[in-house]
Amino acid sequence: MRRQNLPRWRWALQDVSLRAEPGDSIGLVGPNGSGKTTLLRLLTRVMYPYAGRVEVGGRVGALIEIRAGLHPELSGAQNVYFFGALLGLRRREVARRFDEIVSFAELEHALDRPVKYYSSGMQMRLGFAAASFLDPAVLLVDEVLAVGDASFQQRCLARMRELLGAGKTLIFVSHDLAAVEMTCRRALWLEEGRVRADGDVRDVLNAYRESVDQHSAARRLGSAEEVSLLSVSVLGERAGTVVAGAAAVVDLVLANTQPHWCLVCVGVSEDPSSPIFVLRRDLHLQAGTTRMRCTIENLPLPGGRYWLWAGVFDRAGRPLSAWHAACAFDVAGPALDVPPPAVVLRAPVYVGSVWEIEAG
Repeated sequence: MRRQNLPRWRWALQDVSLRAEPGDSIGLVGPNGSGKTTLLRLLTRVMYPYAGRVEVGGRVGALIEIRAGLHPELSGAQNVYFFGALLGLRRREVARRFDEIVSFAELEHALDRPVKYYSSGMQMRLGFAAASFLDPAVLLVDEVLAVGDASFQQRCLARMRELLGAGKTLIFVSHDLAAVEMTCRRALWLEEGRVRADGDVRDVLNAYRESVDQHSAARRLGSAEEVSLLSVSVLGERAGTVVAGAAAVVDLVLANTQPHWCLVCVGVSEDPSSPIFVLRRDLHLQAGTTRMRCTIENLPLPGGRYWLWAGVFDRAGRPLSAWHAACAFDVAGPALDVPPPAVVLRAPVYVGSVWEIEAG
């Protein structure tokens, strides 16, 4: 297609309808460029729509970009008051919360330093603390939390949990699907500016995960590889249903025209990119077809749908068969216990337990 035939513009958002009540927690998911950040900018009135309308009641605390609401020439302390003024707060109202903001951001040593000399993590800590402690009715958080260290991320999630408990509204944008699932009750999946799904967070995220894996498989078709994965399957120990806590068998059939010393890896994921566990086997592949069987003695997964990933690599780590989602499979069994809001489970590991309670 010639350049002059390409469309000169497109809708960033189209036919998007969203209603949030006090106490709601909504996660926005979707690929880059799907319109998530644009929607947050409309809600903060940084941008205005060409069509339709946006109505937000109450004060909005937003952290959409690392430098949002921060002036690089002002000090950290001055920026706290500047941020409060942007939210319509009087100076004495900001002063009443000032110590909490500084303590949460852990920036006592840098309060008098201009923000332009802060690292990205320091700027994010100051911005999130100001946005979340200056009494917002609605808190909008974009992917910028990924800039912070692990300890601060946990404190951010704890703060969001406090706000939800106080009846505030949270709209959370993140590619960390585990964080979205454990923080939000509802999810909105955007793609190319349109709503693909809106509903219960787990249902929407499962549909999004499956779409990501299908897209990855479609891109992989037709790629030339030195080792081909002809078939893969996951079954129970006796070719039956895969059951949580029981044995499971992974069958692989590989084909190659040249012998190779290689490393065969398989893994299981619920998220499109983060395996729950990975298993590996070094071997010498003869030319021709090779069948491999891996028995997992005690499958540590709760009930649900998962993806089996597979890849073959040489001794230098070069892929002979690209790491990819080879097939989906279902596990029968109990669901995980539901944690409190914003307590993120990094991997859905099934652990059997027996509780004993003695009164008195």
